[in-house]
Amino acid sequence: MANATFSYLTGFGNSHATEAIAGALPVGRNSPQQPPLGLYVEKFSSTAFTAPKAENRRTWFHRIRPSVSGLGFQPVEHPGFVTAPLPRGHAAPDPLRWDPLPMPTEPTDFVDGIVTMAACGDAGTQAGAGLAIYRANQSMSDRYFSSADGELLLVPEQGGLQIHTECGVLTAEPGHIAVIPRGIKFRVVLLGENARGYLCENYGAPFDLPERGPIGSDGLANSRDFEAPVAAYEDRSGAFEHIMKFDGCLFRAALDHSPLDVVAWHGNSYPYRYDLFRFNTIGSISYDHPDPSIFTVLTSPSDTVGTANVDFVIFPPRWLVMQDTFQPPWYHRNVMSEYMGLVSGVYDAKPGGGFVPGGASLHNAMVPHGPDAAAFDAGTQQDLAPQYLDATMAFMFESRYLIRPTDRALQCPERQRDYNAAWQGLKRHFDT
Repeated sequence: MANATFSYLTGFGNSHATEAIAGALPVGRNSPQQPPLGLYVEKFSSTAFTAPKAENRRTWFHRIRPSVSGLGFQPVEHPGFVTAPLPRGHAAPDPLRWDPLPMPTEPTDFVDGIVTMAACGDAGTQAGAGLAIYRANQSMSDRYFSSADGELLLVPEQGGLQIHTECGVLTAEPGHIAVIPRGIKFRVVLLGENARGYLCENYGAPFDLPERGPIGSDGLANSRDFEAPVAAYEDRSGAFEHIMKFDGCLFRAALDHSPLDVVAWHGNSYPYRYDLFRFNTIGSISYDHPDPSIFTVLTSPSDTVGTANVDFVIFPPRWLVMQDTFQPPWYHRNVMSEYMGLVSGVYDAKPGGGFVPGGASLHNAMVPHGPDAAAFDAGTQQDLAPQYLDATMAFMFESRYLIRPTDRALQCPERQRDYNAAWQGLKRHFDT
């Protein structure tokens, strides 16, 4: 991309202005009669025009050609990329867990390697999310993707990604996340031979920082640590294609130019990345566990205050110092549904094996879950001196909606059909 400096603008939700060529942005107006450098002006809106000021997201693109020049879509088959609503009967009141999906053996780029594992809500009503695994061994060169169904949150687990977007270039290694707004066009270049990770397609309101309440003005994910790309454009002609996800289906349009031709932009709707190791963990220093909501990085709110469409929660390296407390996560049943993944290390509630980096688990609404037998035995016998969990980075997508697994997830060989056995070793200790 021209002038791709790979530097970043900082601050979550800030309105930024950036230009790859000096003078490309007009001064004092958004859409002059004759924009500088002969560019077209295009407004990109991620919320309704009349959304409240604090929630309104839009960006002005100044580009070589407008997006309307890339129409003429034809359907494309992709049986692995599935969209909610899923049929009833796919969810049962038992927990589910999967081993990592293997890397593809045939040439496979980011889009072709997406496998939806579960989904909730209804993309058509802008509620819920699709939860997938992406796998790739090939970069996207002349191929571009966008989703009209939802905002995309990527969690790399193996292999770094260089994400070329309309707003510029993001790099995301394992330990980072990257968020692509609904409708933004991009292509993914691999930084190694293979890449694998997790993907949330958020059908609902855009992700935002959670309210901190009594925590105060700082802590958790701080605004200053989020990074957006500087303007960088592709001025290329040739044979290209744009794959667009729309109403749960994929469509292809042939292009004679790269759609990443935005020379300058200003606004507050753009792709961004975040380093999960910058998260400022909050915890107890006396006794008992606070609720895991203290680990929320981003939230997509619903129409019920405090009850998320989707929360993105992490369990990073941290100190455990509570007195007279069972330090692993407590057993619980939750009105929210929980889909978990592991980026690296060991999750402290599942040290007995089975939950490994690249794998996933699903604990739906009111389905009981908690530490396996090995974690319980260790947690009740361990020395309660301060303990630092340093070899872990787990995460959870949590939703108010019932999360239904896909047919492929239920039938694939990676499904651990003996997952319930993780708790069979829990013994009776009752003694009057």
